[in-house]
Parts: sequence; C-alpha cells; structure tokens
Amino acid sequence: MRSSFLIAICLAFAVFGYAPARGFEVITVPEDVNAVNLSDVIEVVQGQGGRVQLSTAPDADGIIRRIEVLASHPDTNPFFGLIALRNDSDQQIERLLVAPFYRLPGSGVFQPELGNSRIAAVTPSAGIRPVRLMDPEADVFEVTLDPGATMTIVAELSANRLPELYLWEPSAYRDYVNAFTLFRGVVLGVASLAAVFLTIMFVVKGRGVFPATAAFAWAVLAYLLIDFGLMGRLLGLSAGGVQPFRAAAEAGIATTLAGFLFIYLNLHRWHLRFIHLALGLAAMFIALFGFAFFQPDIAATISRLVLALLGLSGFFLILLLALRGYDRAVLLVPTWIIYIAWLFYAWLVVSGRVTNDIAQPAVAGGLVLIVMLLGFTAVQHAFSEGQVSVGTLSEVERRALALTGSGDFVFDWNIERDRVTVSDELATRLGEKRGALRGAIKRWLDRVHPDDRDRFRTAFDTLVELRRGKVSADMRVAGHDGSYRTFRMRVKPVLGGDGQVNRIVGTLQDVTEDRAARERLLHDAVHDSLTGLPNRQLFLDRLERSLVRARTPGGAKPAVFLIDIDRFMELEERIGHSAADSVLLAISRRIARIMRPLDTVARITGDQFAVILASEQAASKIAETAEQIRKALKAPFNFGDRDLVLTASIGVTIYDSNPSTAADVLRDAELAMYYAKRLGGDRIEAYRASARSIASYNRASEEDLERGMKQGELHVQFQPIIDTQSGQIAGAEALMRWNHPTRGSVMPDEFVPLAERSGQIEKLGRLAFEQSAAQAKDWLTTIGLPDGFFLSVNLSPSQLATETLLNDMRNLLAQDHALASHLKLEITESQVMTNPEHSAFMLEALRNMGLGLALDDFGTGHSSLSYLHRFPFDTIKIPAPFIRMGSDSGIAHTQAPIIKAIVALATDLDLMVIAEGVESVDEIERLRQLNCRYAQGFAFGAAMSGSELGRKLATQLGK
Repeated sequence: MRSSFLIAICLAFAVFGYAPARGFEVITVPEDVNAVNLSDVIEVVQGQGGRVQLSTAPDADGIIRRIEVLASHPDTNPFFGLIALRNDSDQQIERLLVAPFYRLPGSGVFQPELGNSRIAAVTPSAGIRPVRLMDPEADVFEVTLDPGATMTIVAELSANRLPELYLWEPSAYRDYVNAFTLFRGVVLGVASLAAVFLTIMFVVKGRGVFPATAAFAWAVLAYLLIDFGLMGRLLGLSAGGVQPFRAAAEAGIATTLAGFLFIYLNLHRWHLRFIHLALGLAAMFIALFGFAFFQPDIAATISRLVLALLGLSGFFLILLLALRGYDRAVLLVPTWIIYIAWLFYAWLVVSGRVTNDIAQPAVAGGLVLIVMLLGFTAVQHAFSEGQVSVGTLSEVERRALALTGSGDFVFDWNIERDRVTVSDELATRLGEKRGALRGAIKRWLDRVHPDDRDRFRTAFDTLVELRRGKVSADMRVAGHDGSYRTFRMRVKPVLGGDGQVNRIVGTLQDVTEDRAARERLLHDAVHDSLTGLPNRQLFLDRLERSLVRARTPGGAKPAVFLIDIDRFMELEERIGHSAADSVLLAISRRIARIMRPLDTVARITGDQFAVILASEQAASKIAETAEQIRKALKAPFNFGDRDLVLTASIGVTIYDSNPSTAADVLRDAELAMYYAKRLGGDRIEAYRASARSIASYNRASEEDLERGMKQGELHVQFQPIIDTQSGQIAGAEALMRWNHPTRGSVMPDEFVPLAERSGQIEKLGRLAFEQSAAQAKDWLTTIGLPDGFFLSVNLSPSQLATETLLNDMRNLLAQDHALASHLKLEITESQVMTNPEHSAFMLEALRNMGLGLALDDFGTGHSSLSYLHRFPFDTIKIPAPFIRMGSDSGIAHTQAPIIKAIVALATDLDLMVIAEGVESVDEIERLRQLNCRYAQGFAFGAAMSGSELGRKLATQLGK
C-alpha cells in the first residue's frame, strides 16, 4: 500500500515538476571500514506541513526520482535528515545506522545537550526498508544496500538537530559495545566499593570528613549509572526522560564536592563568615537540585560552572592554607592538581575539541580516580591524627601513647651496665645535643644542683637496698648555659630474675614554670605589690621569731618602729593616686637604705611602714636610727618641676621580755605613733604607759559613736545652695552632726575620722543618705518640691568601694522612685581614682537609677578633665580656696580666670557648677559676674535643720 502511494507521488512530481531539486553528496560505503562518521554530511531540513519533498541521488542508471515523505505522526512538522549511500561492490552490504542518545563530547557548557531520542523513523528511496534494532543508548536501524545500488535515506528526527550519526559494520558495533561494557563494569565496581568503604568508615568512626567524602562518592556513582544508561533502564525512562536525572547528578557532584572542601579544610574554624557562606551555598545547591527537574539544561549549566569555580577558588584556598602550614591543605594539594587537570580535559571534551571514542569514558574514569584520591586523603589524614587505629592497643602500647601524650621524659638507669638513658627531647630542653645526657650515673649526678645531690643519691640508694617503693621528688638539673631547670622525678625499681634491682625507671616532668609561679604566688602573698617590702603578715611572723630569740639567754631584744606619713591623704588628693604611689615607693627605698641586714622593713598599710631593728641594742643607737629615718623622709622629694616635703610621725617601742605577742608589740608602737601625731606630727615618740589611756579613749569614742548612731544622736542638717541670679534656694547639701549627751556638739572633723578608723564610716554614710531621703520624701508630701531642687549627700570612699552600695540605693529608691531626681551624690577625685574601673561601673549604675552625681573639690587633682570625660558626672563643685577673696589670694591673676574657665567648660559640657565656701557679699557678686550661677556657704547661712529649711522652701513656693 505504502509502495503504491510513493509511486503515485513520484509520477505526480514527474508530471508537474513544481518542487526544486536537491543535490546530495553520495557516500560510498567501504567494505573494509568498521564505522563511518556521517555527522558532517547529513543534511537536516525542516518539514513543510508535516512532509518533505526531495529529489533522490542518481542511481546506477543516472535516474533521479522525486519523492515525498510524510511525518510518522499526523499534525506534526518534524525535521528530516537526508543522506545518500552507494554500494559499489557486487555483494549485498548490511550496515547499522546509529544515532547515540547522548554524547558528552561537544555537548557544551552553556545549556548543554543532555540526551534525547534522535530518529523516529527512516524511509529509503529504494530497496529494503531499514529495520529498527533495540538498543538502550542509541537509535539503531539496520540498512541493506543491494550490489551497485544507490539509496537516498530520509530520517525523521525527534528534534531539530542530529548531533552524531554513524554507519557501523554490525559485528564491529557489537564488539565496540561489549568493549565499553567491560570498562563500565570495572569503573562502576571501583566507584561502588569506594562509596561503600567511605560510608562504613563514617559509620564506624563518625568523623565529619568521611560522610562528606562518601556523599561525593555516591554522587559520582549516581552520575555513572545515568551516563552508562543503567539508571534509565532500571526506572524505565525514555531517552528524553533521563535529562532531569543527568542534570541532578551533575548538581549532586558539585554540591558534595563543595561540602567536602568546606568540611575537610574546617573552614568554619577560620572565620564565622565561612559558616554563613556555606549555609547560603547549601541552600542554593538544594534549590539547584530541585531546579534540575524543571529546567535541566540551565541546572546543568550552573553545575558545570560551579565545578570550574570550585576548581579555581579551591586551588588558591588550598595553596594559601598549605603555605601557612595547615596539614590538611598540604595533603590535599596533589589531589586538587589532578582535579584541575580533569577539569581542563573535561572542558576540551564538552567544547568539542576532543571527540574520540574514549573521551567520554576517560572523563568518567577521571571522576572515579578523584573519588579514590579524596578518599585516600581523608583516610590518610585520619590515620595521621590518630582518628583511626588498626586493631586494638596492647597495654604496653597504651602506656607508651599515654607517656607521649603527657609530655614527660623517660628516665632509665641500667644498674648492671651503669648506663643512664633519657629521652632525646630532654637534651633538647636543656640545650644539649642528642645523646649528651646518656652515660654513667656519675655524669648525670654532676648535672644535679649541689643542694639536691645528696637527696638524689640517698633516694636511689634506698630504692636499691629496699628493692621496693618509689620516689617522687623535685630536683634541679643544669643546662648547657649553666642555668638550672626543675624536674619532678618519679621512679621505681625493676627487679631481675635473681630478685635484685637491675634498673630504675620512671619519668621526668619539667616543672620549672610551675615552681616559679608557685614561688611568685608565695612571695606576693607576704609582700607588698607596690614596694616589694614584706606585708603585715610577714612582718608579724618575723617579729614573732625575733621575740622568741629575745627570750633566750643573751638574745637580742628588737626595737619596733611604726612610721606614719603625716597628711598623706591630702597629698594624694593633690597630686593623684599614681603619683602618690611613686612617692610611697621612694619612701620605702629611703627607709631601706638606712637598715642593716639583720633589720626588716615592711609596709603595713597605705602610708604606714614598720621596722624591726635588731642590729642595734643601745637606746641611743635606736633613737639615732629613728632620727635618721625622720630626716631622710623630711628631705625634699623631686616631683617633676617641684619639690615635695613630707614629715612622718614615728612610734618606737623596745621589747622588754614580757610575755607579749608580736601583735601586742606592734600595737604599742602604734600607740606611740598616734601620740606623736597628737603632738603635731614630724616627731618621734617612744611607747609609754600614758599611751594606753589614749587607746582607751579611742575605744570609748568608737563605742560612743556606735551607740550614738543606734540612739539617734547623729542627724543631718542642710546647708542651702542658692541660685545667685534669682536668690532662690536651688538645693541643699546634707551635713552630718552629732549631739553627744555629755560632750555636746561633736564636730565632723572629729567623728568622721573616728568612723573611718573604726570601720563605721559605711554605716555612717548609709545613715546620712537614709535621713536625707526621708526628709526629701517628707517635703514632697507636704510642700511639693520643684523639679530642679536637689539634696546633695557626701559619699565616703569605703561606700563607693563596697558591693552593697547599689543594693542599699535600690532598696531606698524602691519605695518612691520620684526621690531619685531630687538626690545627688558627691564624690571626690581621690575616691574615684582609688579604683577607676570599679568607680566607673558603680557611678554608671548609680546614674542609671536616676541619681545625680557631683564631682567634689574639682581642680585640686591633676587629671580632673579626664574625670569629666570618663565618669558620668552632672555637677562639679569648685572648692573654697578658689572662691575666697583675700589680699593674699591674687584674685585678679589666678582665681577669676580659673573660675571663668571652669564655668565655660561646664557650660559647654552641660554641667551644673556650684561654688563652695562663699563667705561674703563681694564673693557672691564676683561669682555672679563670672556667670557662676549656684553657690553655698556662710554668706547664705549656716547649716540648718530639715524643718527650718522646709519652712523657707514653703515661703519661697508661696505655701
């Protein structure tokens, strides 16, 4: 039927001749050639209305026929491939027309060809119709050429192009397929074994590098199964249906290789941003894997570009880390070079520059080689780091590994041969050549410190004689440069067959740094950190020993000096904390230069020094030594461009063999020192019985102060702070007063130092703040305070240093949060600089509670401007010496410019300025002219009770 239809079509062409003729290059089929590449000679044309019309190649008689071929499926308009074959032999020839579904060579990088069905049907111009043969990897048609015949073949294509077309001799094609089947089986077997092995390593060892390598191996195996056509057959997919899986496999290779590089090089340890980058790339690769099933050609393009980018960026990253000595990167360099070479060859193949039959198998084999190299690198690194061990360790091996891990050195003395063997690392530690420490025990003994040799020799002799036990002792061993290092030796004897000790073995641990650190800690525990002198604890210990010696017949009786620097706190406030430390260091050196080897100098407290004088026994010599100390301390100290002159009060006591403790003797010297201070200071006083009355008085005063606070004898009074512009009361400073039942009014200059000495200053400061807060709360309730009104309360140094201050403030303010805006704390410069870091923390916390902060005595230190920048003050107070106007004060040249500068600075920093100690109308007028708005002092009235100040406030507010 179809033959009759073709004949009718040919007759119609011959009659009407309306179609143009086509010329073909006729391909002569050779008999002795196994395969002919027809890719370049086949002509691809688009159908016209689902058909193609053409003139056949001339046959043996030169006849050209016109034929028309219809599409195999109606309503389609496919492309057609045209080619003419000739058989010049006198025998019938059978050949296979082969069009592979997928070929890697020439597939391209951008939107690559991923495989498809190529030929739907084949129609010959004459002869036997070609028969389709089943083949999983190509469209194969069996073509029969009669002797001397010329056949024009019209192939209906499944797409618009035909990448490759071959004419094979049937038996040669079968041999070709079988040959690659063997190669593919070997490659698949190796890839499968590598994937399974790496998976087992991960399951057994659980190291992160093994799952990353195993994932890459499984991705390569999946790609090979698809590339070799096995996956399509297992899943029953058509040639076109394999495209998404092929693109997904390439995406999987790129993803797992990137993951391996990240995990193997531990990039997350180098920088946190590498983790963010890895997470972003992981999300992108997962999306790419899914995208492959929608746009496989685009997904494959991205995957191939990622593989190339990984090769280049990974090479530079590995090279950089390898140059820095990173072991993992060094091990990966050879493998990555091979990967770069594989990338280059793969580019030659996909770009069509290499198109031979082994190009595609070579790319697949290269992938398997890379899998094996990466797996070998991972396993090699695991072995080198001890992550993998072969077999179980014996007890001896385990002990050897433990000794190596501990870093100790082996010591072995073979007694029979009298030969000492130690680790070579010990010789290196001592600066000697390897083997220099081996030899007879005498050579080793000569290296031991002379003070340790007898102990060392006795310990070894004891082990040999007793034939049991062990020794653990520290000894010093000389190095090459003569210096000694301390080693802790732990050894025990080893018995031979005769029951005698034949060797002593053990370890040596270098404890030089540990011992030095321990000695430093012991030294710091009993020595002053600033001066290096003994502290109170060590001083009392040495004094106790001196007293014990003094009680023996003929024992030397020590004299004890207690030296207190007069008005040192004022000096510290004037020159600053750091400079005061320098002065204390100079004082300690001056005292130490006067002492002799038998004497002891110690720093007891901040500005107090103590001396045990054991080198002199005569009272005149003792007094002469004390006078030398007094004069030495009175000599000027050079401090920058000026000299500082200090004086000291020195108390002296001589032990009289009474049953007294060291603390009692020191207390006697302290009583004598306080007596010297009461007499004006800068003098030497010996201990006398009358000093005990002073001590009793001090104790009575301390008890009185404690009783007074409990019974409400101490209360605050308020000195008004006036706005000089308006004359209104802007605030007040709370001042503590003591109404003693028998002594009457006790001045703060007396009971505040008493509270500091007795440790009650913190309690006194808390009492002042509580009473001020209670008064402010009462005013808020009764008369109502204006927004800017404040009560200023002085804060003692011990309060600022204590940890309970913040809790006390929180508890007081918790009852009424509105109080915080009306309360202000005053702190001096010296208080702040005692511990700047702690002060900054405390002041910031107080500021966050809403409390105001005032810097008192501004300008009396050396770094006040830095305080304003560092600490959160909102108010500065100018001390009275800058305010008072007298003929000797030089107001025109010094005070006025200073006050003007302070006011200008405070205005720029948005700080309140308060002038203290204003005593006259002229001073008020002067402050007003200098724009100093706030002031306090006797010019505005003395301190008054809360009720009296409340009445004035009520009058001011019109209530």
